[in-house]
Amino acid sequence: MAAPTSLTIRLNNSDNVVVARVDIAAGTEISEERIVCNDSISFGHKIAIRTVKTGEAVIKYGQIIGFAESDIKPGELVHTHNIVMKDFDRDYAAGTGAQPTEYEAEPAAFQGIVRADGRVATRNYIGIVSTVNCSASVSRFIADSFRGGALDPFPNVDGIVPICHGMGCACSTGGTGFDILLNTLAGYCRHPNFSGVLVIGLGCEVMQIDTLFQRRDLTPGASLQTMIIQGSGGTKKSVQEGIRRVQDMLETANDIKRCPVPASHLTLALQCGGSDAYSGITANPALGAAADILVRHGGTAVLGETPEIYGAEHLLTRRAVSAEVAEKLIDRIHWWENYAAAHNGELNNNPAPGNKAGGLSTILEKSLGAAAKGGTTNLVDVYAYGQSITAKGLVFMDTPGYDPVSLTGMVAGGANLICFTTGRGSCYGCKPVPSVKLATNTEMYHRMQDDMDINCGETVDAATPIEEMGERIFKFILKVASGTRSKSELNGIGDNEFVPWAVGAVY
Repeated sequence: MAAPTSLTIRLNNSDNVVVARVDIAAGTEISEERIVCNDSISFGHKIAIRTVKTGEAVIKYGQIIGFAESDIKPGELVHTHNIVMKDFDRDYAAGTGAQPTEYEAEPAAFQGIVRADGRVATRNYIGIVSTVNCSASVSRFIADSFRGGALDPFPNVDGIVPICHGMGCACSTGGTGFDILLNTLAGYCRHPNFSGVLVIGLGCEVMQIDTLFQRRDLTPGASLQTMIIQGSGGTKKSVQEGIRRVQDMLETANDIKRCPVPASHLTLALQCGGSDAYSGITANPALGAAADILVRHGGTAVLGETPEIYGAEHLLTRRAVSAEVAEKLIDRIHWWENYAAAHNGELNNNPAPGNKAGGLSTILEKSLGAAAKGGTTNLVDVYAYGQSITAKGLVFMDTPGYDPVSLTGMVAGGANLICFTTGRGSCYGCKPVPSVKLATNTEMYHRMQDDMDINCGETVDAATPIEEMGERIFKFILKVASGTRSKSELNGIGDNEFVPWAVGAVY
């Protein structure tokens, strides 16, 4: 990492580009690299430090991030105008980098909520789960009736959350898309952060409540109730009945207390969104250091966003505990290649305009930075979208890169806390799970301080070691898991971010 006074950051000795720490005017000498800038270089963007011939690989993080489309001279801006994607071979070397995990002798603890069946929660909500878009309004009307001071008599209840979506009908009851929705709805129904759940259907939809419960082994009872609008007499009567059902759940939901539980009960979702070039330099590796600490304390860290580890998957397969785990990940990469091609797309379409404005040029560059969230421990398993996560350690879940969709799957899998890195400034919450925001750069942190929890830009500006920042993140995770509100929670964000992954035909 560069000193705070340096103009640029070199990430690996083999790199042929460096990253601008500040805006650099054309004609500026970069003494540490012995070059002069030919172009004006914006903060976070790349500068060539030696000649890169046409077709030659552009190297950052010691890895290929693309290929020169034309000759690039030292001191020139390297970005989308002169760098392109090409296929190249990657050595997956399954398991060659796997190392035994050194667990902490005295595991850390947090103040959790222990449910009757032993599951551990970080928050205490009641959920209103819609099986179909047609029951979404009724679900929201019920939840809205408990706003204001309605929950004042129940101080231990964090809120009533409507889990609404645009799916559930005009689809096949077989195939990937329906299985994904089953996994997702079932995962939320049994999530420990819900003390009670009311599942609401319209009555004639494809996603029948009976189908959901039978295929995913859900059992109705006092804490998992069901209601069908058509059988309840329509909107008004259903809302009245739903309010009564929730009121019946409130006394039990309020009758909880927090107690010390080991950090091994934490399942941490790792997400990055609104990324910039600093994401892979500051916040993502710092979050990776925090994930390593959590794993050493017996917890679980969940990496996802399969299109955003494309080009970096070989770094994960090396850490797989077995060839079978590595093959699971490789299979998902191939599925995504075929999926993109079938829709006349390509995975390099992933960097959004904001990502590019922040200095990211290709999906390979974005992925190498995104994969850093996974830290350095072994990859112990790979899960389908929304599948229940049972392993301890670093795991991977196959999710899209789109933040709400990705995190909906991880929460359905059992994540009870989220760490979300952002460089451009994402405003995201995810009820019933707290979301912690990690800013990649100091300028954005100060500009959006009401949304950001931790400034990881200090790793560059104040030369704070990545390991120290990771320890700070881990300690904050324990505080939030114990009940401290994150910025997104204080802002009331999280009622609209339930977005299951839509795969398959709509009839």
